[in-house]
Amino acid sequence: MEITAAMVKELRERSGAGMMECKKALTHNAGDVDAAIEWLRKQGLAKAGKKADRVAAEGRIALAAANRSGVLVEINCETDFVAKDENFLKFTDEAAATALASGAKDADALKAAKTSHGPTVEEGRQWLVAKVGENVQVRRLARMDAAPVLGAYVHGGRIGVLVALEGGDAELARGIAMHIAAMNPQYTTPEDVPAAFSAKEREIALAQMSDKDKQKPAAIQDKMITGKVRKTLNEISLTGQPYVLDTGTSVGDALKKAGARVLSFHRLAVGEGIEKKAEDFHAEVMKQAGLA
Repeated sequence: MEITAAMVKELRERSGAGMMECKKALTHNAGDVDAAIEWLRKQGLAKAGKKADRVAAEGRIALAAANRSGVLVEINCETDFVAKDENFLKFTDEAAATALASGAKDADALKAAKTSHGPTVEEGRQWLVAKVGENVQVRRLARMDAAPVLGAYVHGGRIGVLVALEGGDAELARGIAMHIAAMNPQYTTPEDVPAAFSAKEREIALAQMSDKDKQKPAAIQDKMITGKVRKTLNEISLTGQPYVLDTGTSVGDALKKAGARVLSFHRLAVGEGIEKKAEDFHAEVMKQAGLA
């Protein structure tokens, strides 16, 4: 029987075991997921199997950075209570440090990496599950290496940002990271927005135009639509947004003044895509920055 990626994914989510172990278990059990879970448990690879199908939408973003390189790791658990547990915090810090030291590019590589005291991150995860009694998952990571100027910021363990600047200084890089945490831009500049998105926004702007405006000359209509689309693109792009640390200027102007530009950025928020509740991260970041 062919073992598909979807089957491996389901088994990983239900058992908490690694990708290779899941593929081996499915192969050994002719693709029967339930039998594969039992086989993994017998091998000692799915001790947390009964917990692994619970929704783990809480957790923490852990940061490790050194020598112009940085990594963010999202590790999930089921409750905010466990997210504040000393054992959980220690594990997340250790996972981030291991990610930075090992050069891991994704969660699977990180789980297979050995920590400074010997066991792999996956072995540490399984121990933690037994300790706290909740599903714990190493969900994803983002890394940045050899950044000319590295900015890193974690807000309350819930949002983490890495940003690489060319030019500027560490203070500006941290400020830009805080802005990204608060405003969650989807692109670096308006020019980075896909043409298809811009075209769709033009269609929407045209459809929303009043009958009175539609009577105006085509050149005027085009100017109105272009202005509306430009406003939307600025709202979703880092350089076009008002800078949260100086709302009288845009991020783009702040960067230009410092002779800097953003090369790339990563933003992780706990539970993105699996959130149980929405929180006003913008208000929290603004408050911490003393701007609210």
